[in-house]
Amino acid sequence: MAYKDLGDFINTLEKKEQLRRIKVEVDSELEITEIVDRVSKEYGPALLFENVKNSNYPVLINAFGTYERMNLALGVEKIDDIANDIIELLDVSSYISLMNKIKSIPKLTRMLKVFPKKINHAPCQEIIEDADLDTLPVLKCWPEDGGRFMTLPLVITKDPETGMQNMGMYRLQVYDKKTTGMHWHLHKDGRSIYEKYKKIGKKMPVNVALGCDPAVIYSATAPLPKEIDEMLFAGFLRKKPVELVKAITNDIYVPANAEFILEGYVNIDELKLEGPFGDHTGYYSLADMYPVFHIEKITRKKNPIYPATVVGKPPMEDCYLGKATERIFLPLMKMYVPEIIDMNFPLEGVFHNCVIVSIDKKYPGHAKKVMHALWGMGQMMYTKMIIVVDKDVNPQDLSTVAWKVFNNIDAKRDLEIVNGPLDALDHASNLPHFGNKLGIDATKKWKEEGHSREWPNDIIMKDEIKNLVDNRWNEYGIE
Repeated sequence: MAYKDLGDFINTLEKKEQLRRIKVEVDSELEITEIVDRVSKEYGPALLFENVKNSNYPVLINAFGTYERMNLALGVEKIDDIANDIIELLDVSSYISLMNKIKSIPKLTRMLKVFPKKINHAPCQEIIEDADLDTLPVLKCWPEDGGRFMTLPLVITKDPETGMQNMGMYRLQVYDKKTTGMHWHLHKDGRSIYEKYKKIGKKMPVNVALGCDPAVIYSATAPLPKEIDEMLFAGFLRKKPVELVKAITNDIYVPANAEFILEGYVNIDELKLEGPFGDHTGYYSLADMYPVFHIEKITRKKNPIYPATVVGKPPMEDCYLGKATERIFLPLMKMYVPEIIDMNFPLEGVFHNCVIVSIDKKYPGHAKKVMHALWGMGQMMYTKMIIVVDKDVNPQDLSTVAWKVFNNIDAKRDLEIVNGPLDALDHASNLPHFGNKLGIDATKKWKEEGHSREWPNDIIMKDEIKNLVDNRWNEYGIE
C-alpha cells in the first residue's frame, strides 16, 4: 500500500520499532546533528524530535537511514524488486505476439494508474501564511556552515518552453525570513530551466515542498531522464497516483499531502554568496555565488512535521538513498551496456567518486570500453574512479575486489586516465567542474591484450572436499 503522507510513514516506522521520539528540548543548531551523527554511525533508528528550541514544529530525521527503512519507504521486501519491475516493463519481447499482448495488460494497466492526479483542495493548503522562515526548525548542521540549511527540500520548477514540471533536491541556505539560496549546480535540470528564464528575461516561479510521502522524496533524488516526470516515477514506485494541487501564487502544481509548501520565485539577475556547507563528501563544500529564492507564501497542514537530513562522513542517511538508486537504475544501465553483470557504489565513494562493475568479458579491451560507456551516461560522467572486475567477482565484496585490484593490474597497461566533467562538490581537481578520472581494469588479462605470460588460476578448493568438511564439521570439535 502507498503511504498517504509523511505521517503515514512515521506510523509504520513506529509499528516496526524503527522510530524513537525525543521529548526533551533540543537545539536545531549543531545539537541535533551530533545526536543524528552518532545514531547514523550505529545504524540506529529514525528520530522524531518533538520539542525543538524556538519552533512549534517537530523534526523527523534519519527516516531512510538503514537498508531496512529504505525498503519500508518504497514498500518492497528489497529494492531489487523495483528493478525487476522495471525489467518486466522494458521487456519488449513480451509485447510481440497477440497472446503476449493480452498477458501484458496487467502491466499496462499498472502504468495507467501512475499518472499524477490533480485535485482542488489539499491538506498542504489547510493554513496559508506570509513567509517567515524563522518559524521553521531549520538546522545548522556543522560548525563551519554558512548558516541554517534546509536539507531535504523538493524544489519544483516549470519549463517555460515545454510547460513540463521538474522536481529536484537542492539545499537551501536561509538568509532571512523570506529568502534562501538556491543551490543549482551547473549540470542539474533546475539550473537548465533557470537558464531558459534568463534567456526570455522573466523571473522564475519556484515552489518547494517539505515533507512528502517517501516515494515522492526519493523521486526528487533520482537521476531520471529529462523526459520523465518525477511525479510520474513516484506514482510508479508507490503503485498509486501522486495527488497534486495548484499553488496559491503561481501555476506550478505541488504534492497535495506535503507538510509545507514554500511558494515564491527566483530573480534571473540576482546572485548571493551561499555556503560553506558540510556536505555528503565528508568535507565542507566551498562558498560560491548562487541564485536567491524569494518566498511569498508558506502553506502547510494544521499540524505539520518538518523533515530534515544530515550529511557528512558516511555512513549517513543519504547513503541509503544512493544505494536505492544503484539498484533501481541498474536495469536501465544494462540496456545500454548489456555486458554489465552487477555494480556497487561503495558508501565511502559518496556516490560519484567510485563505482565497481563486474562484466562478462568477451574481447580484448572490453573493460575499457565499459569505462568509457559509463562515463558517457548522464550523471555517471561525474564518476572519478571506475573499477572493472570479471563476472565471477561480486562487486559488493570489497575484500575480494581489493584483492583483484591489488594483484591483477599492471599500472601502465591497466590504468585509464581521462579528463572531463566533475561534480561541483569535487574539491580535489585543479579546476571546478572539470578534472581527471581513473579507470582500473582488474579483469584477467588475455594474450590478445598483450599479456604473453600464463595467467594463474585462483586458488579454489574442490567442491567434494568442501562438502566433506561441511558434513563432518561438528566432528572436529572446533567452536
